[in-house]
This record gives sequence, C-alpha cells and structure tokens, in this order.
Amino acid sequence: MTGDRVDRAPSAVLIGFMGAGKSTVGRILADRLGVDFIDTDTEIVRTTGRSIPDIFTTDGPQRFREIECDVVLGVLRTHRGVIALGGGAVMTPAIESALAGHRVIYLRIDADAGFARVADSDRPLIVGDDPQTRYADLLAERDATYTRAAVFTVDAAAGDAGTVADEILTELAHALVGERVGERAVNS
Repeated sequence: MTGDRVDRAPSAVLIGFMGAGKSTVGRILADRLGVDFIDTDTEIVRTTGRSIPDIFTTDGPQRFREIECDVVLGVLRTHRGVIALGGGAVMTPAIESALAGHRVIYLRIDADAGFARVADSDRPLIVGDDPQTRYADLLAERDATYTRAAVFTVDAAAGDAGTVADEILTELAHALVGERVGERAVNS
C-alpha cells in the first residue's frame, strides 16, 4: 500500500469463519489501537432493522449476500478503524476483490473449537440435522479463500481474545514497517 492508501485504509480487517472471535478480538484490537470498531453483521442489522436469521429466512441467502456486499463495500470506503466481516462475506467476489491492498487478518479456527463456540446459536447456515458436519464442511470450503484474501493468519484458538489481539498487534507492527519501507523505495 502506498502513502495515501495507507492513510485512508482501515487499521485492520478481520475475516474468518463463524466462531473465530472476530467481533470479540476486533473490539479489543480497536481499543488497543485507539480506533473505532465496526462489525459488518451488526451494521447490517442496524441498516435493515432486521436480524440476519430473519433476512436469510424471509429473503433468502442471495438477498442477504447482496445486502452484505453493499454494507461491507461502504464500510471499507469509510471506516478507518478495525472492521470485522461476517464469516461468508469474503466469499462474495466483489468483497474479496475490494479487500486487496487492505490489512486483512484471517482468524483461523479449527472445526471442533469453532463449532463449540457457536453450537447453541441461531446461525442460519448451520441449522439442520447435523450442524457440526455442516460447520466443518463450510469451514473447509472457505479456508482457501480466507487464506488468499489475508495478509497474515492468526490462530484464533491460541489463547484468550486479548492474546489473539496482541498477536495481531505484533503482526500489524511488522506489516506497517514493511509498508513504510516500500513507500520510501517508491518515493526515492
């Protein structure tokens, strides 16, 4: 990222599957960086006045992804703090493309640990007869896209949310040094 882009970009964009802790870690990370935090799922609920399960059930997954795309693209253009994306957001090609050049961090979690965190939730993508298998299958389908979109990956189960946020801070510091070195080389 070159000078102007770094100044206008979000501090960090957290991606990963449901249960990885993007919202919890994102709030801690934003606090430690002294910036605002926004969760795009929360923003979808705020802007539509509807819950995500309601949108999925009433309007269908395709309509939800359209709403999500509009919200995420708007947030990427305007928010300078830490952003947590919904678990499926990066699977939308327009969103994956828009993430290029941003400080994207993949919070990776294994299927057992992630499912344990969301087993009692109302997540629409894992309802049905065998939610644990559905969770594992979806995670496996998305892992390569998460990895491709990320600047770096952090193990979301490597400690509590504060520990994960600290690891991200360390990685961001390294990335920022690299951006500044690259900027000096371009401007020389």
